[in-house]
Amino acid sequence: MNELSPLALPEVERMTALLTRQRQAFLAELPVSLSVRRDRLDRAIRCVLEYRDRFVKALSDDFGHRSTEQSLLTDIMASVKPLKHARAHVARWMRPERRTVDFPLNLLGARAEVQYQPKGVVGLISPWNFPVNLTFAPLAGILAAGNRALVKPSEYTPATSEVLKEAIGRFFDETEVAVLLGGPEVGRAFAELPFDHLIFTGATAIGRQVMAAAARHLVPVTLELGGKSPVIVSRSADVGQATQRIALGKLMNAGQICLAPDYLLVPAEREEAIVDGLKVATARMYPRMLDNDDYTSVISRRHRDRLEALLDDARAKGAEIVEVNPAGEDFSRQNTNKMPLQIIRRPTDEMRVMQEEIFGPILPVKTYATIDEAIDYVNAHDRPLGLYWFGTDPAEERRVLERTVSGGVTVNDVLFHVSVEDLPFGGIGPSGMGRYHGVDGFREFSHAKSVYRQPKFDVAGLAGFRPPYGPRTRQTLERELKA
Repeated sequence: MNELSPLALPEVERMTALLTRQRQAFLAELPVSLSVRRDRLDRAIRCVLEYRDRFVKALSDDFGHRSTEQSLLTDIMASVKPLKHARAHVARWMRPERRTVDFPLNLLGARAEVQYQPKGVVGLISPWNFPVNLTFAPLAGILAAGNRALVKPSEYTPATSEVLKEAIGRFFDETEVAVLLGGPEVGRAFAELPFDHLIFTGATAIGRQVMAAAARHLVPVTLELGGKSPVIVSRSADVGQATQRIALGKLMNAGQICLAPDYLLVPAEREEAIVDGLKVATARMYPRMLDNDDYTSVISRRHRDRLEALLDDARAKGAEIVEVNPAGEDFSRQNTNKMPLQIIRRPTDEMRVMQEEIFGPILPVKTYATIDEAIDYVNAHDRPLGLYWFGTDPAEERRVLERTVSGGVTVNDVLFHVSVEDLPFGGIGPSGMGRYHGVDGFREFSHAKSVYRQPKFDVAGLAGFRPPYGPRTRQTLERELKA
């Protein structure tokens, strides 16, 4: 979704009617049993597995070229894993949660609990970079929580979106899960629907529009927005290990990952060694790039032009651009939009590359003198979705973790915290709001309903809560109003 624009009234009415049918079916079904939830999770798993070859081909068609193995890892396996995790744990997640009742009500037999109830119909706007995974991973929590869902996939991956619509339509009745296709105008109308919850994954600028649209009906939102995720390389780090892992994370999906390392903060005296390490690691993984099936293309010419403009701007403002092109290939003569890794040395905050989320194979490398200087730089900018620290100094690790605020952290690698299903995933501030994955996703898409059960005793009278107020009232107030 590039921008949100108006849609013709008949299309809006069609989407509204489908939402109404889903909500009616949801209400008629309440309560949503464990067996129904597991059945839907089972069907979602079979859907991904039976269509995996179609998904992989469609992804490569949409990207111009995308590695088969990468798609299997990052879109297929990464979709099945959260669905299986939810299927295995949903029975425990559904159990009411006992809560403590204060004195003296607890002694009188009062009881309190939280019941996790499905919200109803959840809208899901998924992005183009991992369109299968970022549809089915949220669906794991949505379906485990007992909800229905309407899905709006990206228009930038049309082949994949068509396969998503066909696959989900085969395994789910449209009153359970349905896919709505279309461009920016459909996206705007979709975001304005009166859902019971809305989750959006994409750019921060569009996230603001989605949140504003959802506010029309006070729809609660989960926003996964990305941003500029920093990597801090400590003086105590193993440079060879760190650069190998950074290069892998930066070049996966050609850097088109919301959690991709966006820039490096490195000790000034180790900058040269780190740049050399990135070159070596890149050449080891991709000795050639243009005819290498493992190396993914940038999604479109338009996106590649944007990345080239970032490089031109940085170069014009004094940066040194180091192209990592192991085989010395001519990237100007190709039928795809592949780009080699571009390392930017001496970047400054005046450069666009340090202001915008990069989302491509460009990696600025900034230097620092002290770890506090690196921490201060991170804290002076928007809070990121991910933060990465490499090193072996426990005191410095603790200092970085305690003095920075980010959606999540991976220590001595990049990206990996998103792969742990039992960890909540999400951003903070401009990098997003809300959490999903595992039990946190189940709770994100559930209504935590408070239930209090009064004992047979006259609690109000015994505690002095009922007029006329007297000694019991004063006794209760005296007991409770103490520091």
